[in-house]
Amino acid sequence: MRSVALSATTLLVVAACSASAEEAKPVFKPTEIKAPFLEQFTDDWSERWTPSEATKKTPVGGETFSYVGKWEVEEPEEPLIEGDKGLVAKTKAAHHAISAPFAKTIDFSEKPLVVQYEVKYQKGGNCGGGYLKLLEDGFQTAGKEFSDKTPWTIMFGPDLTCPGTKTHFIFRHKSPVTGEFEEKHLKLPPKPVFDKNTNLFTLVLHPNNTYDVRFNGESANTGNLLEDFEPSVNPPKEIDDPEDKKPEDWVDAKRIADPDATKPEDWDEDAPYEIVDEEAEKPEGWLDDEPEFVPDPDAEKPEEWDDEEDGDWIAPTIRNPKCEDAPGCGEWKRPFKPNPAYKGKWFAPMIDNPAYIGEWAPRKIPNPDYFEDLTPVKSLKPIGGVGIELWTMTEDILFDNLYVGHSVEDAAALAKETWEVKHELEEAAKKAAIPDDDEESTEAVTFQEDPVAFIRTKIFTFIEAAKVDPVFAVTSQPETAVGLTLVLTTFIGMLSVLLGLIGGQQKPITKSAKKTDAPSPDDKAGKAKTDAEPAAAAGGDKTDTPVKRRK
Repeated sequence: MRSVALSATTLLVVAACSASAEEAKPVFKPTEIKAPFLEQFTDDWSERWTPSEATKKTPVGGETFSYVGKWEVEEPEEPLIEGDKGLVAKTKAAHHAISAPFAKTIDFSEKPLVVQYEVKYQKGGNCGGGYLKLLEDGFQTAGKEFSDKTPWTIMFGPDLTCPGTKTHFIFRHKSPVTGEFEEKHLKLPPKPVFDKNTNLFTLVLHPNNTYDVRFNGESANTGNLLEDFEPSVNPPKEIDDPEDKKPEDWVDAKRIADPDATKPEDWDEDAPYEIVDEEAEKPEGWLDDEPEFVPDPDAEKPEEWDDEEDGDWIAPTIRNPKCEDAPGCGEWKRPFKPNPAYKGKWFAPMIDNPAYIGEWAPRKIPNPDYFEDLTPVKSLKPIGGVGIELWTMTEDILFDNLYVGHSVEDAAALAKETWEVKHELEEAAKKAAIPDDDEESTEAVTFQEDPVAFIRTKIFTFIEAAKVDPVFAVTSQPETAVGLTLVLTTFIGMLSVLLGLIGGQQKPITKSAKKTDAPSPDDKAGKAKTDAEPAAAAGGDKTDTPVKRRK
């Protein structure tokens, strides 16, 4: 009854809050903030954005995929602001690509570059990208030919990597020596945890090479382009000489077997690991004349059995009932015991190699491709457009309120007008779907008053919250999440032990498990093979010393 009341209360709260939200739902109004590029996906969005009709080839095999993923501008599945729409990648398990040119080229060599936009995984996370590509100036008009090969300057945004998440920040830097571009990846990209709600991603890149990656308005990673990316912007001054080879007489074995050591005369390598225990005595009551297994007296030949086709019918065997109370049945043989004279194979002890030279490494030579760029931001190509090119297993990924410009303040103001409004409404809806402890204060009980009722209430509340948002359920009730995890772990452990005991109690079919049974020759050979181990070397302990390998 208590759970029913809880669920009913939840439904009433959700309904009431939903009705209130409908009444107070804000209305979308285009921002008055100006920027080199600001997209809110208003009705004229198709005049700026062009879906790709290109194809892409896989790195291996040359298989071609078309960008068949469909794009729509529509309201979210759960609208929060009336009339507010976003760009939605509609197709599951498909390649998507779309791009838009800027009105003017954006050069950020002297001003900060600020990139900000919203992403909402409406179906939850399941292997899907949500990142942007800032296209190199001159290629923004690719339009229908926009693809993964279209040159870009910066790639930024979230990526669900199955499992886990990370926020990409990658830039393409051109070598002034070779003229080739190389992608530089942030070494430690932020790995935010998010749900189906709207999330805000912001990148601030300054001309002095510093950057700030933000998630929902909070800094998640700050640093410098010269220090935090790999491969590094500037190549090493020296590299290994590809023509240098290790001399044939180079000795890089640090330890060797002592060549002067000899095997002791009394060392018998052929001594067996086990020997027959001559002191063992047959247990009293052993039934030598009774077989361990006998035909099942209750077994009957099946009616459909045909002796001519199926052969002579033989009754299945069962364990001899007479052996149940006896120490054993059948011919008794002395068991084996460890051989005190067993030493195993002899090994010479290891000593320091007197001829050891050291680990070989090729000599260094000046790097012909070396350069030093202390202002990589100023070296980056200006950008002329933005593109979204991704493969996703998740449909209905929504993009909105895209800002590309130079003002951190304007980006923050835009977030206050848009994302913060959505965020507050989403958080309110999330909390409304979870029963408030204060509303149940009249029925609430303490652990001391009724431990069972207290724990049951906690579990039911957690489950109801998890149905709405698992992440929020864990963060809002961590003690319940930990408790349920421990209970589940303990149950699995007990189940494993129980299954192990049941399996361990099953009796063997082919031989007796009596302690005094002597193993058969096959058993003996098998045990010797699996249990035998080399003994310590004469003259010192046998140690494993890694051998230096050739570079």
